[in-house]
Amino acid sequence: MNNPAVEIIDIMRAKKLTLGTVESATGGLIAHLITNVPGSSDVFQGSIVSYSNAIKMNVVGVNKSTLDKYGAVSSQVAAEMAEGGRKVLGVDVCVADTGIAGPGGATPGKPVGLFYLDLSNEDGTFTQKHLFTGSREENKQQAAQTALTLVLDYLKKSPLG
Repeated sequence: MNNPAVEIIDIMRAKKLTLGTVESATGGLIAHLITNVPGSSDVFQGSIVSYSNAIKMNVVGVNKSTLDKYGAVSSQVAAEMAEGGRKVLGVDVCVADTGIAGPGGATPGKPVGLFYLDLSNEDGTFTQKHLFTGSREENKQQAAQTALTLVLDYLKKSPLG
C-alpha cells in the first residue's frame, strides 16, 4: 500500500509548496503521519492542535459567532480552522479536522464518528463530511488517513507550482 504522506511530501517538494495542519479530533495524528516521512521538513511547517474552543478562537482565529451558531463539529468551523491555520502557519496548503471520535460526545444530529475535514489554499477552502464507524482510535486513524488523501487528491489536480 502506498503511503499518501510520502507522495504528498514528494509532490509538494517538487512544486515548492508548504503544508500545515490544524487538528482537533485527531489530536496531532495527521502531523505525526506526515513527520514520519524522512525529508518532511522540506515542506511541513507545523501543526496546531486546537482541541478546545478557546484555542480555536485565540490561536487559529475561528470566530466565536461561528462556534456559537454551528458548534465546534461543523463544516463552517473546519473551514475557518483551515483558513486560519494557513495564515498563522504561513503555508500554501493547510488541512484541518474537527469531529467526534467517540465513544461519547454525540449530540442530536452529530453522531460519534462524524468528522469534517477541510483543505485551504489560495483558491479557497474545500470541506468534506465523513461518518466513520469504529472505536475512538479507529475513527481518528480513518480521519487522519482521509485528510492525507484529501491533500494528495488536491495536489494531483492542482496546477500550482
